[in-house]
Amino acid sequence: MRMITSILPFMAVMAAVVVASNFLVQFPVDVTLGALNLADLLTWGAFTYPIAFLVTDLANRRFGPQTARIVVFSGFVIAVALSVWLATPRIAVASGSAFLVAQLLDVSIFDRLRNRVWWLPPLVSTIIGSSLDTLIFFSLAFSQAGGIIGPGDAFASEAAPLLGLFALEAPRWLSWALGDLGVKMIVGLAMLAPYGMLMPVLAAERRA
Repeated sequence: MRMITSILPFMAVMAAVVVASNFLVQFPVDVTLGALNLADLLTWGAFTYPIAFLVTDLANRRFGPQTARIVVFSGFVIAVALSVWLATPRIAVASGSAFLVAQLLDVSIFDRLRNRVWWLPPLVSTIIGSSLDTLIFFSLAFSQAGGIIGPGDAFASEAAPLLGLFALEAPRWLSWALGDLGVKMIVGLAMLAPYGMLMPVLAAERRA
């Protein structure tokens, strides 16, 4: 019972982050910077989703890989169920698939690097997990190949300058994927600060 009580906050935050990200990924960042329209580059979900990796890594550091996987699975079930209501079924399926594969990989990589310098496990696991998550999510959510799980998004499929900058045109979702990955890397680096600050607290709780 004590263990369940201890991991409930992790489960709740995980579910909230993924549900919010699934909702926000439907909205491009409609901001223009000079000749660049960020709607061709980013969705708002890119700014919230990397927090899921922070939650997974903190649970892994505090409780170990087995409990971290429980947090991932619980967040997955709750998030997918709520995302069907808040987002489209296609977004929910794509997000659930990407989330589960990427987060479980994150747990395994973090555990292998657990005894290295403090910043290496969360950094490496987040970089690799984020890359895989982006690949799976955007290919299923918006590409023509992902259409078997639901109708596509016409705006996402429109040809647009790659990353909003280059003469080469590509489906808008491909620029979103590249922009999303770039933001995930930046936010992932920023998440090292709260991770480092919370490590002593987690260590103290583990000794208690």
